Amino acid sequence: MADSPSPAALSGLLAERSSLLAEALGSPLAPPAYLDVVRQARGLDELAEQVLKLCVQLCRDAGHTWQEIGDLLGVTRQAAFQRFGRPIDPRTGEPMDRTVRMADAAPRAVAIVKAVLDGRMDEARRSFNAQVLEAFTDEVRGSGLATVAGLVGAFEGFGEDEPSVRRIGDQTVVDVPLRYEAGDMKARVTFDTDEKVAGIFILASEAP
Repeated sequence: MADSPSPAALSGLLAERSSLLAEALGSPLAPPAYLDVVRQARGLDELAEQVLKLCVQLCRDAGHTWQEIGDLLGVTRQAAFQRFGRPIDPRTGEPMDRTVRMADAAPRAVAIVKAVLDGRMDEARRSFNAQVLEAFTDEVRGSGLATVAGLVGAFEGFGEDEPSVRRIGDQTVVDVPLRYEAGDMKARVTFDTDEKVAGIFILASEAP
């Protein structure tokens, strides 16, 4: 297996592609060319993310803490770890697999959140695992929504951003942006290995 590109090599490639994009944007563009520059910019964004991940790993190897890295990036240490960390499975001692295999996680989460917010609990409960089915009673739902209303007012709709999907341990976690009259929140739906809902919460939008 070939070695992974070094940070220096990736940075050089990033600089080269940035120059090509700058050159393209500095010339008159015919309408089809606008799509080309968007494709180039997207490629730059993906490449920059690779460089950032490698630089964070260099920081960790040099002894810097997740708190220091999180402060630098303007996020919590937990958020920094979840984005860049390489957790080890305590059961096996092997790096944990972060591949999301549940292809329909985002649309399923949105449908479940909408059903809960609309009060269609019979529909929502069809996706719950046994523990959530027992715990998430109508009383719990009502109390939770009342707490949220006391913080940010009435629900106004789903946010403009797409839901985010990630794998944490054995679970698939989906954050669904929500709009309320006095602030933004997000619904977090966690699916277990059987693709059943193992948790559903409404959190502050900045929660990691």
